[in-house]
Parts: sequence; C-alpha cells; structure tokens
Amino acid sequence: MDDRYVILVGRWVVLTLGVFWSAFPIFMVVSSSFKTHLDIFAVPPKFIFQPTFDNYVLLFREWPQFLDGLVNSMIITVGATVLTAITSLLAGYAYSRFHSRLLTLSAFFMILVRMLPPIVVTIPLFPAVNAMGLSDTHAILILLYAAFFVSLATWILKTFIDQIPRELEEAAEVEGSSVWQRLVRVVLPLSVHGMVAACVFVVVFAWNEYVFALIFTSNEAKTAPLILAEISGAIEGVQWGILFAAASVQLLPILAFVLLVQKFIVTGITAGAVKG
Repeated sequence: MDDRYVILVGRWVVLTLGVFWSAFPIFMVVSSSFKTHLDIFAVPPKFIFQPTFDNYVLLFREWPQFLDGLVNSMIITVGATVLTAITSLLAGYAYSRFHSRLLTLSAFFMILVRMLPPIVVTIPLFPAVNAMGLSDTHAILILLYAAFFVSLATWILKTFIDQIPRELEEAAEVEGSSVWQRLVRVVLPLSVHGMVAACVFVVVFAWNEYVFALIFTSNEAKTAPLILAEISGAIEGVQWGILFAAASVQLLPILAFVLLVQKFIVTGITAGAVKG
C-alpha cells in the first residue's frame, strides 16, 4: 500500500476522532435540551426521540434572571474585548517599534503576572474593590478580564506588527502623518487579523468565566455562568432539562461568534506563524 495513502487515511482518522471528541459533548447537551426527563436518562441513550420545547419555556418562566445574566455577560464580554483590543494594540506597537531596558523588564513582568492563577489575585483584590465601590458592577469584571488577557493579546499583536515593514510608516511620516495617524491608518488595517485572533481568546474567556464573577458580583452584575450554577444547585433538585436548555442558550452566542470569525482566526494564526 502506498505510504501516502496510509498517511492520508491516518490524518482523516485522527481528524474524525478529534471532531467527535469535541463535538459529541456539545451534541449531547443540545439534544438533551429537547428531551423529556425520561428520555434524558434513558439507557441506552435515545438518539431518535420526539423533541419538545418545554425545557426552554420552563427556563424563561422559572428562571427569568437567566436572561438578565445573559445581558450582563454580553455587556462585560464586549467591554473587556474592546478594552483589551485597544490596550494591546498600543502596547504591541510600543514593544514592536521601541526598545529599551524598561520595556523589556515590563514585558517579562507581564508574562510573570500572566502565569499566576486567577484565584491568587482575587483575595488581595477583594477589599480594594470594595473600598473603591466597584463590587457587583460590570466595570470590575471588564477590568479584571482585560487585565488577565492583555499580556497574551499584546504579544500576539506584537508578532503581527513586527511583520509590517517600517517603510510603510516612514512613507506615511513623510506625508505628514502623526504617530496616531500611522497607527490607525497603517498598522491597524494590516494587523486586524491578529487582533481578531487575540480577541477570540478574550471573548471565550469572558463569556464563560466563573471564579471572578462569583467573588466580585452578587446581584446586579451576575453573569450567565452563575445562573447556571444556581440552576444546578436548586433546592428542589436539579432540573436537568432546564439546565441543558440554559447551557444550550449560553453556548449559542459564543459558537456563532467563533464560526463567524473562523476565517480571520485561521488567517491570523497562519500569518502569525510566518516571519516576514
């Protein structure tokens, strides 16, 4: 048998197993959201069943706060992503175009802080957040999520900006463009794929994050993952159909976002892996 054929078959087998490993849990969650209680726990599992929307009706009837949690998650995710994108673009440009010992030390400091587990910084931050009156607000989660991912996003953008020829900026400078104008008109359009790739990490993290939201929010800024935890820990017992419905609704926006920007992600990762 031709070795190339064996390699091709092996790649497809590995790819199929990888897709199955990733997609099967999602399929089980979404399909279970359309099942009755008996069908959810049927042995063997039922893959052919009469679908029902009762779980979704009960979700928004018995847990109206879940919709508020989704809105809070959306506000916080968008805010954290925008703040991270702006900050990382400026920082990435500075690290790419300017060199000094102070910048090098700050780069290592960013990497060092990024290695710390999130729970380590939450304990000393809690009294400070209360003192500033930021507890249970969207602002505190936006700041925390942005701070947690700004280092990674900065290095991703630095990689892209490094590949942009300086001659383009020099030509714009000759035409009278300021640093800000060169950043917006030259650097930003050429590094947009890297920015999208970096923002995907922030969106996925902010949308699903639980620990920071649990510690720093209580009512007004409570996010969707916290409501999911409340549903799973209800006093009257876990209503699995409602829980699966809530998980499916919470999954849908992030899945749609990733599918929408997948072209940019692939292009960004590919471009970032090639040195100009």
